[in-house]
Amino acid sequence: MKQLRLIFVLFLVSLACKPAAESQTVDARQPRQERAAIPPTVSAARRTPIVTVAHDVGPAVVNIQTESTIRRREVDPFDPFGIFGGRDRSFTSQSLGSGFVWSSEGIIVTNNHVVEGASSITVNFSDGTQLPARLIGVDPDSDVAVLRVDAKNLLAAPVGTSADLLIGETVIAVGNPFGLSGTVTTGVVSALGRSVPSKEAGRTFTDFIQTDASINPGNSGGPLLNIEGRVIGINTMIFANAQGIGFAIPVDRAKKVVQDILRYGQVHSAWIGAVTATITPEEARRTGLRASRGALVARVISGSPAQAAGLRTGDIITAVAGKPVDSREAFSTLTATVAAGQPLPLTVARDGRTESISVRPSEAPDDLGLRILWEIAGLRVADRSRAVVIDEIARGSRSENIGLAQGDVIVGVNGVEVASVKDLNQALTQSAERSSVVLQVARGRYIYSLTFPMGV
Repeated sequence: MKQLRLIFVLFLVSLACKPAAESQTVDARQPRQERAAIPPTVSAARRTPIVTVAHDVGPAVVNIQTESTIRRREVDPFDPFGIFGGRDRSFTSQSLGSGFVWSSEGIIVTNNHVVEGASSITVNFSDGTQLPARLIGVDPDSDVAVLRVDAKNLLAAPVGTSADLLIGETVIAVGNPFGLSGTVTTGVVSALGRSVPSKEAGRTFTDFIQTDASINPGNSGGPLLNIEGRVIGINTMIFANAQGIGFAIPVDRAKKVVQDILRYGQVHSAWIGAVTATITPEEARRTGLRASRGALVARVISGSPAQAAGLRTGDIITAVAGKPVDSREAFSTLTATVAAGQPLPLTVARDGRTESISVRPSEAPDDLGLRILWEIAGLRVADRSRAVVIDEIARGSRSENIGLAQGDVIVGVNGVEVASVKDLNQALTQSAERSSVVLQVARGRYIYSLTFPMGV
């Protein structure tokens, strides 16, 4: 009887312990990001600011592992023209990058190009914990992506500011170059406000921080830190044939992107409604303009904040909020982080005079792309049978002059396929700051590429 009683007591104890064991299993999936104490044997002379930053922020830097599926059609070598078809094969591609904990509530920030096209994303923490990540949103124009992992109370990297960076100040890059996790490199801020063309992304990135801290493949998405251990940039790219030239996204621009993605799921850029072009000294001499540098206003969209503020076609914007503007890209960068409704002072060269204009950016209207289509091309469209059909052509417009007709079908914008008016509107809205728009128009079995300048 005593033995039965003992077995029953042990059974109750085991039941009581079972939930605790299960909770320990759940807790084991939470990253342990404790900062191990620096050994007391390390002298004060060795505890340099760089050592302190690497020690304090290192656990917040993560490895991003992605997997994507590539489908490729294989053709029989004895049937090179594919007369008998071929077979589709799937290949799995894996890549590595870096990222860092932006928020203790499971928000991870990395580069868009690190996760682009990924079918699965895994975040590896410094203690070996692996967690699946969900992509919340991206901004290809800034090369920023925001992820979420199912974890709480994470150690986040302190976010600083890039507004007061000094050329020559010490910076520290942390990441996983070539899969070597937790790599720390140092350097200085080499230059600010760099415009960097990217063949892979098919666009020019603006306002990058240039640094000579070593940034290698796999570093992308990791933090660039100042000597106080605060994030001042996101490492993003290198010049392949150069040494000591790396680039990072300013953290102030990334803040706006991350906040918008977390709030709206996408970036909400404040809209001004001025299409600009870069003025160079050569262009100024050729056209007789007095200002030798700046952003030339090529078009003011009807009903836009720019029109309401009195901005005119032919004005040259030379400064935004006191910061000099020497190109279209610089103007776009300086206005990218402005909140809707916030007054923005512009310095404008007009008819040989310098004037101050205050414009109040707003949210872009839902039909902005369709407005642009009417203004630059004189076209109105309609959805018909899963196609975007030209419904109206303005008299005297460029579209009429080149022979477009009602019933022609718009199948693409700047090489992006469109199948509905909604698609078309979105593609044109994203092209609002381009110097021109290319429409792919189908008539019968032919497709024509037609260029429409955004300027007047």
